[in-house]
Amino acid sequence: MPDATAFSPRLRLAGGLVHLYTASGTVVGLLIVLAAIEGETLTALWLFFVALFIDGTDGMLARRFRVKETIPWFDGALLDNIVDYLTYVFAPVVLLWTTDSLPDGPLGWGVAALPLLASSYQFCRVDAKLVGSTGDDHFFLGFPSYWNVVAFYAIVLDASPTVVAAALVVFSVLVFVPVRYLYPSRMTTLRTTTLVFSTVWAVTYVVLLLQFPDPHPAVVAVSLAYLVYYLGLSVFFTLRRPSTQRAEGSG
Repeated sequence: MPDATAFSPRLRLAGGLVHLYTASGTVVGLLIVLAAIEGETLTALWLFFVALFIDGTDGMLARRFRVKETIPWFDGALLDNIVDYLTYVFAPVVLLWTTDSLPDGPLGWGVAALPLLASSYQFCRVDAKLVGSTGDDHFFLGFPSYWNVVAFYAIVLDASPTVVAAALVVFSVLVFVPVRYLYPSRMTTLRTTTLVFSTVWAVTYVVLLLQFPDPHPAVVAVSLAYLVYYLGLSVFFTLRRPSTQRAEGSG
């Protein structure tokens, strides 16, 4: 274990604040659930965006301030998984339930349980995050539990309960299919292109919320185009994957 005392108090404090920043996602998860229960659907969707922003930036900050070295006794990867399960899995399922986006009765309960169970498995896999053989590119193995994104489109596009149920079943199955999905913030291959497209998608997310409940078809098309790019490139990397790869450690 690295000697944390070798680092300045200021750097160690910065590392602690980064972990606090990550942990703030749990509060966002609570606010999403409360908004869903109170029928504040739009508020919940905006809070999804806040959670996405935190998750998209905390890793960069953790590497910048070397938290693994300055606070070696604290498992930041475990914290990140706890936060992600709350904001990417549990809270979205609650929102789908409270917005009547799922079928009624036992079928609805069963479909709602699928993401919770599949993601419980995925978040405990030691190889859920992979590092390519060169050590440059990182991937998620299996559908990376983007249930917040599924819920976002289900609500913004006003999908029927049947369509939503089918989507939950399909993506739950894909959790177990070893496709290597892009890890946009930690890619080197096509990194600039992917980050630009990811930024455009984030902008469309905001625009669609501003237009809710009447999204413009052109904005929807641009938003969905990113998903096609993401899935297509993920399949491409899976088919051409190198012969060696390893599971990513904490972080």
